[in-house]
Amino acid sequence: MKTKMEVTLSEKDALQDMLDMEKLLMSYYNAALTEGSNKPLRKALMKHYGEHAETQFTVYEAMLARGYYKTQPAEKQLVDQSADRFSKALKQITAASSK
Repeated sequence: MKTKMEVTLSEKDALQDMLDMEKLLMSYYNAALTEGSNKPLRKALMKHYGEHAETQFTVYEAMLARGYYKTQPAEKQLVDQSADRFSKALKQITAASSK
């Protein structure tokens, strides 16, 4: 069995670990926000959520710049379909809340 000192992460693995951890922290803050019952708590949670969102994006950009994170461009038709679907959902929510 290898000791902790004998295991070294590659840069790619370390960045992936950081990215995964930031995503996990954001999911925890998101859950806490939905359950937060007072404004000072929610304000603090939002602050930390935003900080982790920025860190997550910084790590993502570092991975992207190094070629560790591959993205594929979305087809315009798929983007348009998604935008249309969310626009319709927003209209339904707005109409329902104005009743």
